Amino acid sequence: MKKIRLSPLLFRRIHKWVGLVLGIQFLLWALSGSVMALLDKGKVGGHGGGMGHEHPLAEGEYFAPAALPQAKGATSIVLRDLGARPVYELRTATGVRLFDAADGSAIVVDAALAEAIAAMMNEAPVRKTSRLDKANLEARDHNGAMWRVDFDDAENSSAYVAADTGRFLVMRGDTWRTWDFFWMLHNMDYVDRKSFNHPLIIFVAFGTLWMSGTGFYLLFKSFSRADFRWLRRRRKPAVVRTGTA
Repeated sequence: MKKIRLSPLLFRRIHKWVGLVLGIQFLLWALSGSVMALLDKGKVGGHGGGMGHEHPLAEGEYFAPAALPQAKGATSIVLRDLGARPVYELRTATGVRLFDAADGSAIVVDAALAEAIAAMMNEAPVRKTSRLDKANLEARDHNGAMWRVDFDDAENSSAYVAADTGRFLVMRGDTWRTWDFFWMLHNMDYVDRKSFNHPLIIFVAFGTLWMSGTGFYLLFKSFSRADFRWLRRRRKPAVVRTGTA
């Protein structure tokens, strides 16, 4: 069996092909970083015309929390606003229930209510409303079922509202979607788009380290003593000859 000789030629060949593969990723890093830096920060971070979602609760008497269904088995009861409406958010071992804080009636977060909540973040007309059983890539930072409310505006905005609590989750638009695509290329997480220490990028990082080490090795192997003869000639002292009388 022929043995593999670890010679500079072998390292040079491996270095060339690994450099080609990693060089493509270096270009993608430079391209994606440049595009993300050029995008409007406000539109990437979210938009909605500066409209707020939280509102102060109206003064007056509210329905007694202890009289709510399943109140005895609740782990927590929170009085909060749902749009401009005071509600009780009751959490139990089986999930979350919402009740009107004025009369104690049960509240279901349906499409109409989700649209009303989303409309507080965007004044554009609603184009489509759909229910998601689980989060998509745009709302990947949140869990559980949710409503997606699409607006007819310049950004093709989509608002996400939790199906159980009715809380506004996030607003996404075309600028964010562009940023998210290039963020995927930048961090090399082509599935979840949120991890920066997954196996692929760790492999590329060590590959880059190997490229640097072999690059220095091949750099020194590319020189010989003959390449430095000019330096020795410059340092050679001049010989002064003197005549005799």
